[in-house]
Parts: sequence; C-alpha cells; structure tokens
Amino acid sequence: MTEPFEKARFATKAVHAGQPPDPTTGAIMTPVYLTSTYVQEAPDVHKGFDYARTNHPTRLALERNLAALEDGSWGLCFGSGSAAAHAVMTMLSSGDHVVSCNDLYGGTYRLFTKVMERFGLTFSFVSAYDLGAVEKAITPKTKLLWVETPSNPMLLISDIKELAKLAKAKGILLAVDNTFATPYLQQPLAMGADLVVHSTTKYMGGHSDVVGGAIVGRDKGLFDKLKFIQNAVGAVPGPLDCFLVLRGTKTLALRMEKHCANALKVAKHLLEHPEIALVHYPGLPIHKHYGLAKAQMRLAGGIISFELKGGLERAKRMAGLTKVFSLAESLGGVESLIGHPATMTHASIPREERLKAGLTDGLLRLSVGIEDAEDLVADLDQAIQKSL
Repeated sequence: MTEPFEKARFATKAVHAGQPPDPTTGAIMTPVYLTSTYVQEAPDVHKGFDYARTNHPTRLALERNLAALEDGSWGLCFGSGSAAAHAVMTMLSSGDHVVSCNDLYGGTYRLFTKVMERFGLTFSFVSAYDLGAVEKAITPKTKLLWVETPSNPMLLISDIKELAKLAKAKGILLAVDNTFATPYLQQPLAMGADLVVHSTTKYMGGHSDVVGGAIVGRDKGLFDKLKFIQNAVGAVPGPLDCFLVLRGTKTLALRMEKHCANALKVAKHLLEHPEIALVHYPGLPIHKHYGLAKAQMRLAGGIISFELKGGLERAKRMAGLTKVFSLAESLGGVESLIGHPATMTHASIPREERLKAGLTDGLLRLSVGIEDAEDLVADLDQAIQKSL
C-alpha cells in the first residue's frame, strides 16, 4: 500500500492507492509500459525490474491498488480468475485435500475436478454455510478451505468469521473468492481469511473489456509461495490488461452502489411477480441468509437468480427475449446480462451435482447493470410475458 493513502477511505484508495503520478512526466494515469525486458546497469543491478513476466510496473501498480482495496499487505495479478485459482491450488501437493463450497462457479469446479485431481489433489464439496458440514468434511489431509460468498449462482452467504475460526483451529488455510462482493461490499481478510481471490474480469474491471485475476493476502510466507508460482508458471496479465482494470477500480465504489440499488429494485419486483416461482437475492428479507448478509456485507450485491413458473423451456425462451439484458456469459459489467447457468456458466458441473446445490435446470441469473432500474424492470416484464 502506498502512502499517503494507507489510512484513506475506500473510494480515495480506489482512485489513488498504488498509482502515484509518473515520476518522469507527471502523467496522472499509470503508464502502459509496453516492454518485455529492462536495461540493467550491471549484471543483476537494476531498478527493480528485469523481465516482464517477473515484474512489470503497470502490473505492480494494479497489485498495490488491489492490496489496498482488500486491506491486504500484497497483491498478485494473473491472466484470468481461473489462473489465480490455479495458483492457489498449485501451492498444494499430491495427496492434499481441499474442502470447497458446493455452489461455485462452473469453471472453478472444472479446474478442481478435471485438472487438479489429475495431479493428486482431492476435493470434497459441501454446503459452506453449514459449519457442521464443513467441519465434518475436514480430514487430517485437508490443507485448504475454498469458499465463494455470495455463491454462484444461488447467492448463498457463508459466515467468513466462523469459517476462519474453524480453519485456524484445524490448521488449514481459508481462501475466499470475493468476485461477487468485491472489496467494496466485504473484506474477507479483515474477517480472518488467509487469501482473497478475484476474477478482475468482473466488477473490478467493470466494463466487459478485459480478462484477469488476482490474489490478495497479508502473510509474507504465502506471498513468497504465490509469487514464485506466478513467475514460474507465467500466467500473468499484459500491461494493457492491468491498465484497464486500474481504470475500472477507480469507479468501483460508485458502480457498486448503483449495481446494488438496481438489483434490490429488480429483486423486489420479481418477488411480487405472479409468474416468478423463486427469487434468490441476499438483500431480500425472505433470503435465509439475509441477517448474515446484512452483518457481513455493506450492500447485497448486483447478482440475482430466479426461477420462472414453467421450468426449463420457458426459462430458455425468456432468456432470449430480453432487450436491455443481453444474453451472455460473465457478469459485473456496467451493462445488464442474463444467463442460463445450467447450459452456460455451470454446464461443466454434472447435473446431479448442480441439483444437490439447488441449481435447477430452469434457474436464470441476472447481472444487474447500471442502467435505469425502470428500464430493467420493464424489459424483464415484457420478456416474461412473451415467454408464456
């Protein structure tokens, strides 16, 4: 974290932390350094940069900025959120065991079961909001607890403080995927987590124009391990990617306020709609984790999932009938998106596993953007009506 913003509030950090004016020109925006190598004064005598895979000034600015926003001591950036998750997993060794939430991004499930299991890691998928189930799943070989909260796509909330206490008592690490919440809504490190993971593709970048990932933490030993992996594997973002995420974090606080305000209005409308069977949104009092969400998060987030009456075929019809909501993968951009998790973001999870987590074939997920809420509600209404 860069002075004088170490003790600044969130929005000030977002704009300034890790991004001093360029010392050469005074440029207020962090330059995009398009270089792969750096001239050295003598062998191994340089200005902190020798090769761009190892260190890069634009990436370093982003890493410091993200560390400040998550109230961490360090940050490391990667070419995607999946690359960041992979880096965490490669800290482990063959024979190690991981306990993971069972409601999670399909790409993370695919990474765990189709890639990391081939190298000898084992995984147990449980309801992470059930502390008893988590504790029961921990074995002497368990080294890591992996949690998404709010979860994807059921928007379940796990108690980070209690999970951190359990992880510490069992001598294992707690990693929290904070992509849905962002550090503006919650800071897992402050609640006892060891690592925070992000797909910076989503809210951190915020404009659907960049792919990236990040890990933030406080422990120096974990930094050393992950920095080695970052350099050795080389799954790093390019300088323009880092610049775009830095541009995005400057407005993160403003955007999240609007995302959350719009999502609450849309969720309340869907809840009262006669053609909607179920609405999942932690900002609604009917949500089973509403109290925990209020205690743990600043606001309830910009993601909603819901089920139409009529099941799978009607849900698929509706997803293709919206006009303001675009049918697309991903989330967290300024534009609103609608998706069908069972055939899109979570298709890599076997159906029986999806159903165990509550993810039905007819579930739809909304990433609520920053448009006018009235237009979003009207768009959903016309699509619901036409899907009859």
